[in-house]
Amino acid sequence: MKLRQPTDFLILEGLEDKGRNVATNLAAHTGKSRKNINTRLPVLEDYGLVEKIGPAERSGLYEITSLGKAVLVYQDQYDEVDDFEELIRGPNATDGDGSSESQASFARGDDESEDT
Repeated sequence: MKLRQPTDFLILEGLEDKGRNVATNLAAHTGKSRKNINTRLPVLEDYGLVEKIGPAERSGLYEITSLGKAVLVYQDQYDEVDDFEELIRGPNATDGDGSSESQASFARGDDESEDT
């Protein structure tokens, strides 16, 4: 995972702060060109950090994923670690036992438990 700083982090922050959005609004939020944002959004989608949500296939409406939120949690460590993707996905990401998602969920502060 190779992120462009600060653009990719600004895109993720914009989606987290403002909710689902399009490139034009993200360009205004980040101060980057719409062309630059339109170039980076598909890359971030390939990494699983954002998701294109429609309503139409070509609408360009995106929202941040839980993995994208984890990237923001660990943003200050991006330049300090050898494998940032392993950091945000957790050490058991390739085990296939589902535990990596619960670890990432814990790191993000997500609470899936229900109060009864």
